[in-house]
Parts: sequence; structure tokens; C-alpha cells
Amino acid sequence: MRDKKTFIITLFIIVSLILTVMTVMASAEAKAKISARAAALYLPESDVFLYEKCSDQRLPMASTTKIMTALVVIENARLDDVVTVSGESAGIEGSSLYLKEGDTVTVEDLLYALMLRSANDAAAALAIHVCGDIDSFAVAMNEKASQLGLTDTSFKNPHGLDSEGHYTTAHDLAIIAAAAMDNPALQAITSTYKHSVSVSGSERVVVNHNKLLSSYDGAIGVKTGYTKKSGRCLVSCAQRDGVRLISVTLNAPDDWRDHASLLDMGFSDIKKSHLSDYTDLSLSLPIADNSEEFASISAEDADIISLEGDVIRVKYDIPRYIARGGKKGDTVGWITVYKNSQIYKKIPLTLDKTVYKISFDQLI
Repeated sequence: MRDKKTFIITLFIIVSLILTVMTVMASAEAKAKISARAAALYLPESDVFLYEKCSDQRLPMASTTKIMTALVVIENARLDDVVTVSGESAGIEGSSLYLKEGDTVTVEDLLYALMLRSANDAAAALAIHVCGDIDSFAVAMNEKASQLGLTDTSFKNPHGLDSEGHYTTAHDLAIIAAAAMDNPALQAITSTYKHSVSVSGSERVVVNHNKLLSSYDGAIGVKTGYTKKSGRCLVSCAQRDGVRLISVTLNAPDDWRDHASLLDMGFSDIKKSHLSDYTDLSLSLPIADNSEEFASISAEDADIISLEGDVIRVKYDIPRYIARGGKKGDTVGWITVYKNSQIYKKIPLTLDKTVYKISFDQLI
């Protein structure tokens, strides 16, 4: 009987090892097929890079530049602002909305033209509207990069046309994209396939160049780019079951396939659980002046995103008793979630009901 039990355990261990090895081999094979000169796969929720290939190499990024352009614009202008196109904005080479000097367009419509059609004239018009001129806007872009903690990124223009000293890395571009996708308005724009913009009252339709929106499940952005110098550049964002991934490739001959492979790999590696899987979210604590009376406190359930091998631990920070006078919804303690010994999330424990003070008559 003991030999049979030992055999079953040994067989289970062997099978588990084989499956683990197969998974690692499949992941390694997927990584080996990435065509990009530089690439990164980023999990913003945990601030973790799941895959990197030459991700700190400074390279030109073509029109993926416009992700930062859009982020700076949307943080410094109103969507309903009306922009009057200057002569400097009209006629810029490359992708275009074919703006003319004197045309009027809202910031929102210019952002759609910027992110869907990749219109260089829209980029220039937005930059001049926000900062007065292209050079000043480039300074604002670099200031935003600095705020994000980026050290290997330098912007010289808002559109991404080749320019000396205009570069980023796959690592930095992933962080820029994550910041952009945290903005609901920008997320709505980048996930749109087709949009009608109004230029001086005339309607023009712009179509998104990002094929992943229709070919990859959960894709919600972000931006394509190409020049002869940079090669094909692509930043994508996909979200499934509340889990968001950012993928970046620079100089990638087979970028669509690269991104599908990277995103598939990322979603297969991620485990989503809930706080309630690890602990009880409801507690009862005694009320200070009455040993027979208790107050109920609870925490809202929270998502926990982890990777294979991550260790999740939960710690309570609660008082010994509840003082009278506390109102329903008051925070009286915390549940701290640790991932691999690092604080991952802090969730408040709140009173479920008001704990009224005792009146003088009740006390007597």
C-alpha cells in the first residue's frame, strides 16, 4: 500500500516537472521568434516587465512619439478647445489630415486624427496650441518624461519624424503608454476604429492604423509608427478580465505577430485572484465600554494580480476595540497585502454600522 502511494506521488511530481519544462520551452520559443530589434512586455498594475529584449537600447520611435504628444496635450488643454491652424502646422510631410492655415478644429478631433490617422499636421497644431511653438512643446514632453522617471528618452518634436536626438527605449515607451492608457479619454480615443472629425465644419473620416484592434482579443490601443530610419514601431495595449498589458516593439519587421505572441505569453503567465481567496473580509471587534457588544467591520474585495512563484501574504492592522462615536463607513483598520515581502496593496477596513455614543441617561 505504501509502495503504491509512493509511486503515485512520484508520478505526480514527474508529470508536474514535465509540464513545467514544456511551459518554459514554449515560452522560450515564443521569445526567440520576436523579430523586433528591441521589445518589452509590461504589466503596469504590478510595475513589472514580463519580457525584455534590448529594452534599454536608445532607438528612434517614429509616430509612437504621438503617445507622449497626446498625453501632454490632454493634461494641458480642454477637449472642446478650438484650435486655429497656423501656417507652420499646415503642410508637414508624412501622414496628414490635410489641414490648411486658418482651419478650425477642436482639440478632441485633432487627438483622434493624431492617434488614428497619425496626422503630423495635427501633432504640430496641438503642440502650438498648447505651448506656442514646437520647441517649447518638446520641452514639455521631456519634462513629462522626467516626471515619469525616464532617463533614456528625448523628444525633439511632437510627431516623430526623424530628428537628431529624438529617441526612446522599449522600456521607457511602455511606461509612457501605461500612463497614457490610465487617462480614460485617451483610452477611448486609442480604442476607436473609425471617427469623423470636423475641420472648419467639413467632416473627414479617420481610420485607426492599429490592426490589433480587430485581430486581437482585448486590444484597446495604442499606436503604430514607421520611418525608414526607425523601421516598423508598435505599441499595443490589451486588457482581459481586468488585467492590462502593454507591449512595445521597435524596428520589428513582423510586429503584428510579435505583439500577438508577447501578449499571449503575458496573459498565460498571469494569475488573477481575489483578496477573499486569502482571508476573511469581515470581522467583529468589541465596543470599548461594553464587553458584550460587538461592532462589525469589513473590507471590499480586491483583485490580486500575480505571477507564477509569487508569494502572497496578508496582514491585519486593527484596534483591540471600537470606540463609540464611529460612523458607518469610517476607516478603523487596514488589510495589507504583501507580494514577495513587498507591500502590494492596502485595503481599508470600515465600520458596517454607526456606533452611537451612550447618552448620560443611558449611562445612569
